[in-house]
Amino acid sequence: MSPAETGNNLPILYSFRRCPYAMRARMALLISETPVRLREVVLRDKPEEMIAASPKATVPVLVQDDGAVIDESLAIMHWALERNDPADWLDDREAGADLIAEADSDFKDNLDRYKYPTRYDDVDPIAHRSAGLAFLEKLEGLLTVKGQLLGNEPRLADFAIFPFVRQFANNDRNWFDAEPLPALQKWLAAHLDSDLFASTMKKYPQWQTGDTEPAFAG
Repeated sequence: MSPAETGNNLPILYSFRRCPYAMRARMALLISETPVRLREVVLRDKPEEMIAASPKATVPVLVQDDGAVIDESLAIMHWALERNDPADWLDDREAGADLIAEADSDFKDNLDRYKYPTRYDDVDPIAHRSAGLAFLEKLEGLLTVKGQLLGNEPRLADFAIFPFVRQFANNDRNWFDAEPLPALQKWLAAHLDSDLFASTMKKYPQWQTGDTEPAFAG
């Protein structure tokens, strides 16, 4: 931590524990040892300060000490890792870019319609589960080769994608566990059992105006 990054000079992170976008941002902050002041958000009761910083009002939102705002999770990951990347997550970053983009677009669209079908008109959740399964099968093929998406060691793509695979799997865990995806299931289980993920998922109370923010990743 630099002298300028102590106490109230730390960046502020608005986060929601169960949001996969916020999960991946928090993992990058942890692995890069980039401390922030955490403001845990309840999505039905978003703080005015977060909406003022980012009017789209989705987590995560990172507000730097100079007021600059980063409100895209992948951009927060890049920002943190460009400062410090001790586990080499940014190795193969270009190789993983298309895979992350596919996860964030087509797979996420299918995930949302599978998990939350009542939010959409004329949606068949099973059809979207099948479409999402095609992406999982693509990941299975990659993981069968060396155990991680881009090789022997996990990189940015693994950590950017696995929170969404977790969400997809948890929607019907019996179905997911019965699918012939042994490499993917092993990969997911290992990430979920990791110390990093345990730290990422530590519970914090809802932040409200005037509350002291707990230090995160420091």
